[in-house]
Amino acid sequence: MKIRTKIKLALASTLLSFSVLAAGDLHLDHANTDISDTASLQNGAKLFMNYCSGCHAIGFMRYNRIAKDLNLNDSLVSKHLMFAGEKPGETITTAMPKDAAKKWFGNPPPDLSLVARSKGTDWIYTYLKGFYEDESKAFGVNNKVLANASMPDVLWSLKEGKPEAEFDQDVRDITNFLDYVGEPAKLIRTSLGVWVLLFLGVLFILTYLLKKEYWKDVKYGIWRPRD
Repeated sequence: MKIRTKIKLALASTLLSFSVLAAGDLHLDHANTDISDTASLQNGAKLFMNYCSGCHAIGFMRYNRIAKDLNLNDSLVSKHLMFAGEKPGETITTAMPKDAAKKWFGNPPPDLSLVARSKGTDWIYTYLKGFYEDESKAFGVNNKVLANASMPDVLWSLKEGKPEAEFDQDVRDITNFLDYVGEPAKLIRTSLGVWVLLFLGVLFILTYLLKKEYWKDVKYGIWRPRD
């Protein structure tokens, strides 16, 4: 009986959580990211390192991997990505102490290496644009995607004095960069996939012609004359 009761409670809580999510009816803007857009990735990497890396790490990535994939030379990497004497082969961490972060924000800011895979690019894009003034909060802002988020609007200075479309593109570039960070191999996999499909297409034609040649003997028989 106890096991049945636990199962019923688990099912009930699951259904309740789905109901809450459905009731929220959250609209997410389409990020329309494209990790083949190198210029977007370069700008996104620069903006992330300048506005986000003070709190958030991307510990699955290394500086030299980003430099290689995004076609950045050493001077650009040193200028826009490395600010505290890091080495190219190091992973990208944050200098913020965990104890201090917990005191300031309630919990240490999460590592964002896989946020694009766990939340999706539309969620990130809408979240970064979703801050609004709320004087009741410690940082004076709230977020329409993640209510009561303990994060300030770090992009407010980037937004000031810019047309909305230009700011949206900057946010899209950051989102695009996080999409790349979540699966860097996608850059190679997508380009390689085109060649694999072309190879399979040619192989299919050759295989079909070979099949027709083999089946001539089956159709006519080796003892029957052909027309």
